[in-house]
Amino acid sequence: MANPAEQDQFPWFKEYPAGVPERIDENAYASLAEVLERSCAKFGKAPAYECMGAQIDFTALDRLTQDFASYLQNVLGLHQGDRVALMMPNLLQYPVALFGVLRAGLVVVNVNPLYTARELEHQLRDSGAKAIVVIENFCSTLQQVLDKTEVRHVITTQVGDLLPLPKRVLTNLAVKRVKKLVPKWQIDGAIGFREALAKGRSQPYMRVALGHGDIAFLQYTGGTTGLSKGAVLTHANVVANLEQLSAWMGPFLAEGKEVIITALPLYHIFALVVNALLFLKLGCRNVLITNPRDMQAFCTELKRSGFTAISGVNTLFNGLLHAPGFAELDFSKLKMAVGGGTAVQQAVAVRWQEVTGVGLSEGYGLTECSPVVSFAPLDKPEWNGTIGLPMPSTRISLRDDDEREVAPGEAGELCVKGPQVMQGYWQKPEETAKVFTADGWLKTGDVAVLEANGYLKIVDRKKDMILVSGFNVYPNEIEGVVAQHPGVLEVACIGVPDAKSGEVVKIFVVRKDPALTEADLRSFCQQQLTGYKLPKLIAFIDELPKTNVGKVLRKELRGK
Repeated sequence: MANPAEQDQFPWFKEYPAGVPERIDENAYASLAEVLERSCAKFGKAPAYECMGAQIDFTALDRLTQDFASYLQNVLGLHQGDRVALMMPNLLQYPVALFGVLRAGLVVVNVNPLYTARELEHQLRDSGAKAIVVIENFCSTLQQVLDKTEVRHVITTQVGDLLPLPKRVLTNLAVKRVKKLVPKWQIDGAIGFREALAKGRSQPYMRVALGHGDIAFLQYTGGTTGLSKGAVLTHANVVANLEQLSAWMGPFLAEGKEVIITALPLYHIFALVVNALLFLKLGCRNVLITNPRDMQAFCTELKRSGFTAISGVNTLFNGLLHAPGFAELDFSKLKMAVGGGTAVQQAVAVRWQEVTGVGLSEGYGLTECSPVVSFAPLDKPEWNGTIGLPMPSTRISLRDDDEREVAPGEAGELCVKGPQVMQGYWQKPEETAKVFTADGWLKTGDVAVLEANGYLKIVDRKKDMILVSGFNVYPNEIEGVVAQHPGVLEVACIGVPDAKSGEVVKIFVVRKDPALTEADLRSFCQQQLTGYKLPKLIAFIDELPKTNVGKVLRKELRGK
């Protein structure tokens, strides 16, 4: 336990749930490969991953990942530290490729399969990836840019490749011939995933000595320049965050007994660490949802799975709450619902608890922190407008624009130190320097307030702040209020130029009630927001622009 001086310096320690330590053992594992090896040895025939009704147990996962690692080492001749890109949705092939790359001592470059050719070319060129595992549905995109990159080895996979027969053949035929989801492509020398596994199996896998300083991921994240940057995450960074999450969630979960629903794509850092890695470490079953936009099929999977935990972003939970049949599901086994990636709105959190009987716990993080920085205590999961408490072994500092600490209770940019903080951006020392203070704190770009009891409250992104006649207005607050109107399905807020006040507030609303009017919303907002915060402009639209993981793209609304 923390001593009295630390309790004063770090008030969040007093709010930690019973059984959660103030610090983690950063040396618990040498690498993520060791995490996998220990779990496979411990949990054996228990199911590790499930997709489309098919399962891979820990023993099979151990064998398949060795086979893929052997292929990368022995057949392709890749060397420790080489980069391998993974470009596919949530399929059983993903964890096999992921851990195969890591066990071979290589670096994973996660790629959004919906990238345009321009975006894909940038990421492959910037990372210097030597090989890529890509689902056939997006091979036509890869084909357009391949000769402009350093990629020399292409491993292709089909949706059903790790399903049992005859489901494998039927699924692949349906995707190609019936749904016609695979555009024509031609990549000379490409090899199928199953053939790669077979070739790897015919040669001995050579275990690689990995340590904390070895890079595990180049995890790309958006930048102010418009080009994504690769956050360098070492095995130490990700193992540390894994240990922090284990310490935080472990007391509330039963090892080897839980069933986690993974609807967010595994190429996203949130799902990668919180779902794929944490629940593997705990020996639990991870149910991969390939297409969460198909809400009917999603609800069918939820009904069949017996799920005890689920993670997602605000839009995913909101979508489920409005999906036919969701409210009728059996939630008696559900222990934990975790929201992250973007702010959880009060209206969604309240409705989620009403429907499921389980609080929606909010976490906060960013790619550069592997990703989790803070989390709501799981013994108090109800929405309270904060992002919870700093994780074990994590320190925070709130700074002004001159990098000086603000006075207690004042808003400042949230800065972080901890073993989960990235090494920097891949081959971008100038960009790296911009996000670290002179004394080594990572600047998150988020404005926060530290409450007296140690809870952190995000006010908003610095760059999204609206300045109305000299007063700061934060879009998250406006969105949270408007979302509580019963006629609103979704809302996003931006600032637009105004000759009189500098900027005014504009909101974009997706109606739940077709009869909802501007007058209704203005009257509602006037009851809860002071004058300068009131939306001056209201636009009704059919849907909000979002990233593939559900974050609202405010920048795309600024031209509307």
